[in-house]
Amino acid sequence: MMEAADPSVADMSVSRETFAALQKLEHLVRRWTEAVSLVSKASLSDLWARHIVDSAQLFTFCPQEARRWLDIGSGGGFPGIVVAVLAREKLPGLRVTLVESDLRKATFLRQAAQALGLDVAVRSSRIESLAPETADVVSARALAALPELLGYAQRHLKESGVALFPKGARFAEELAEARKSWTFDVDIQPSLSEPEAAILVIRKIHRAKQD
Repeated sequence: MMEAADPSVADMSVSRETFAALQKLEHLVRRWTEAVSLVSKASLSDLWARHIVDSAQLFTFCPQEARRWLDIGSGGGFPGIVVAVLAREKLPGLRVTLVESDLRKATFLRQAAQALGLDVAVRSSRIESLAPETADVVSARALAALPELLGYAQRHLKESGVALFPKGARFAEELAEARKSWTFDVDIQPSLSEPEAAILVIRKIHRAKQD
């Protein structure tokens, strides 16, 4: 009798333990959203694709040598908790820090991390108040417009680091607006969860010289 193949998420093969942890996170988010608005109620019916898969795909762009991942505006754990679950199996040397200024959401993040047995740091403060993190990766999902995100990334990334920002169908407009005040290298990757969306993989972020 043949053994069943390992499950996968975001086109990435994962262990049954990792898959089960992501399912547990999905359950936790559904339960907590009744009291705390972790995700929109409209997206609850498709939470796995809209949030779990959408977050997991970011992990595929993480450099293998990365040791520090900073997720800002972590909310319901997307993508930070998902990244931490995947890293436990795929990149155990990666340390994930979650930044969430909403105290109720920060409480959820801490309890979710405990329930899933994850070693993550949760900072319940505004990103503007944090000292530079010198992270290898900075991520943010549905937090702010790209020009603002680039400011956070420049402050908290090491020089060789990468910023991972999923954006919707209007990502080209955001890129054009961002280039008015920033210079950067960007690799535009298709999103697995939304056909018209993209993952912006951004490096070498600098303030643009003003005329």
